[in-house]
Amino acid sequence: MAQQRFGADGWVAIERHDHVAELIMDRPKAMNAVSTAMADSLAQACDELAADRSVRAVVLTSTHERAFCVGADLEERNSLTDAELMRQRPRTRAAYTGVLELPMPTIAAVHGFALGGGYELALACDLIVADGTATVGLPEVSVGVIPGGGGTQLLPRRVGAARAAELVFTARRVPAPEAAELGLVDQLVEEGRDRAEALELAARIARNSPLGLRAAKRAMRLGHGLDLRTGLDLEDGAWRSVAFSGDRTEGVAAFNEKREPQWPGE
Repeated sequence: MAQQRFGADGWVAIERHDHVAELIMDRPKAMNAVSTAMADSLAQACDELAADRSVRAVVLTSTHERAFCVGADLEERNSLTDAELMRQRPRTRAAYTGVLELPMPTIAAVHGFALGGGYELALACDLIVADGTATVGLPEVSVGVIPGGGGTQLLPRRVGAARAAELVFTARRVPAPEAAELGLVDQLVEEGRDRAEALELAARIARNSPLGLRAAKRAMRLGHGLDLRTGLDLEDGAWRSVAFSGDRTEGVAAFNEKREPQWPGE
């Protein structure tokens, strides 16, 4: 299947599987460490996906056998002056924000190391499927910084403030079984099956209304942390955005006619 490559080095690719897009990290020599160029490529790929109305779900994967992503490229970071690091910051932040703000459901397929910024990329997704080799964690304080790709905000939302504090403050790495027990990942699968299972889950999701999926994600993401009444008002707005759409008309008709819907996506 043809791939669309991004960046001069081609370290990020998109491969389409019908209405599912696979967002592939492919920087094998660095275990997908996020350099400035890698971050730019991720941001560009996310811009492409966000604008593609045919995509109903995205799976973030890695081609490296032993790593999803090991986080920031510390070798590059070590060579940067303070001024260069400040100029780099918006570019790396755009990569994490690009994944986080994709309007369709997203799934991370994690194996091997997902550390620091690598785990933050997974946290930016709606769901995390991990195999038995996965090791996750946010060890940034052990090298004198903090999780800066969304980790201090996304991890507490996933596992609660106290659990997130323990994980961030100790900088410890969590193996797959414990990660599943603590809710750091959502689905634990057999070794080597993370990508296949994530793509299958995405395919099941993609059978549903593209407008409905985007509206539901928007309501859940924006409603998190709001008081109940405000959240319900936000949900009502999301409902109104799809209730009079072609997708709703087709969905109701297909249900009554006992057939698979052919979503117009409008």
